[in-house]
Amino acid sequence: MDENSLTYGIEISDSDWEKTPANVKELVEKMGQHIKKSDELLAEQEAKHQELLEKINRTSKNSSSPPSSDPLHAEKHLEKKKSGKKRGGQPGHKGHSRKLYELSECESVLDHHPQTCSCCGEILLGEDTNPYRHQIVEIPPISPIIVEHRLHQLMCSECGTLTRATLPVDVYPSGYGVRVVALVTLLSGLYRHSTRMVQSAMQDIFGISMSLGTVNNLRLEASNAVKNAVEEAKIYVQNSRVVGADETSFVQGNVDGCNSKKSQAWLWVAVTPMVTFFQIALSRCSDAARDLLGENFGGILNSDRYAAYNWVGLGQRQLCWAHLKREFIKISERPGVSKQIGNALVKQQEKLFELWHRVRDGTLKRCEFKLLVQEIRKDLKSCLQEAADYQIGSREKTPLASTVRTCRQILKVEPALWMFVSVEGVEPTNNAAERAIRPAVIWRRTSFGSQTQAGSTFVARMLTVVTSLKSQRRNVLEFMTKAVDAARENKPAPSLLPQETASDEQVINAA
Repeated sequence: MDENSLTYGIEISDSDWEKTPANVKELVEKMGQHIKKSDELLAEQEAKHQELLEKINRTSKNSSSPPSSDPLHAEKHLEKKKSGKKRGGQPGHKGHSRKLYELSECESVLDHHPQTCSCCGEILLGEDTNPYRHQIVEIPPISPIIVEHRLHQLMCSECGTLTRATLPVDVYPSGYGVRVVALVTLLSGLYRHSTRMVQSAMQDIFGISMSLGTVNNLRLEASNAVKNAVEEAKIYVQNSRVVGADETSFVQGNVDGCNSKKSQAWLWVAVTPMVTFFQIALSRCSDAARDLLGENFGGILNSDRYAAYNWVGLGQRQLCWAHLKREFIKISERPGVSKQIGNALVKQQEKLFELWHRVRDGTLKRCEFKLLVQEIRKDLKSCLQEAADYQIGSREKTPLASTVRTCRQILKVEPALWMFVSVEGVEPTNNAAERAIRPAVIWRRTSFGSQTQAGSTFVARMLTVVTSLKSQRRNVLEFMTKAVDAARENKPAPSLLPQETASDEQVINAA
């Protein structure tokens, strides 16, 4: 009997098979084919079952989902054991008291002297050179400063023509001053209020009434005022030594006809320590990434493994270990061989970051760190290769097949995992870009995106302004006031670059 015949453990000699009636042979072969199909169906069902299990068990630890989306059954962080100490500052802790304003900033200073001794009642005289200071901070009633310009119309005594006076050159026709525009922008861009909430806040807090259309017009004016400053920030980021990049989905409507295909919009971010640049594009492809980073990007890119960044050479990339950790945990939660491989990968990742934290804390020298990482890199690559060597079908969907494909993909970019080991200033994770993009995600959820291209541009520019200024500890309201004022007077906008280097960068850009 042919060895491929489906007898499933029943040994039948060739001679006996020859003697078997034809109808029995046909029945056996049909049963074998039926069993084979059942096995294939069972394997397919098991693969689907495992896929559903992974979806059910998806958490922030094994996927890119935020912690807020973790299901109730997800494992929570273990609570710290109670120390038995009282709440609050402990003995030896340096206290932090409320900041006191300078005397020059005080509206008035009132001195209070005790009249008699609290012990014996004796009359007290003299002056305390270091009295205890207690300040009351109050906000005065806010009322807008309104200046009315009355344009008279007079008739010519000769020809009878009516002529009306025009506004002075320094009076802007919108009817709102630069600080009003800056405040509307601040409420929208920094505090992410909706149009109606901005309208309500301006009325309730400042006593300024404006329509929803006026709010949008003032936003547009502010957006145009910072256009050049944002473009300057983009060039600065593209020429930086180390840049973190990330992207998230965004919604852009088609009210203005600029998104007639109703494409999914994407908000991209490029992060440096002092300047962060955002842009919104109707694409998530490599062209959008090139526009973000610059066609001739020559720095080091810190990102995840998304394919849109693959045009940047591996010698210029640091892949995010936080993403890798989640991949390794996901593999370790699969059954069989995947679990063993995943546990081994998680173990190497934990060893690596235990050493990295010591480097960051100053308890391990970088030269020693480099030597210790060599063994970790060798073991990690060995684990990945072990998984990659398994033979799987091109369309196989088993848990092992998913593990093999993931490990093969990581092996292709393995050199980009270790840039942070040898180059100072490069972080092993892309957390900076993810933190920068988080306010944009909140804005997207509360506003449901934008309805026009101009609205998307406003979002991107304001995120750029706010994030960059916060990194430099500069005042957003002051910056926006100066930017709007400069735009109305046709003067250069203030720079978003770090103030000590702004002049040098402007010279480079001008050249």
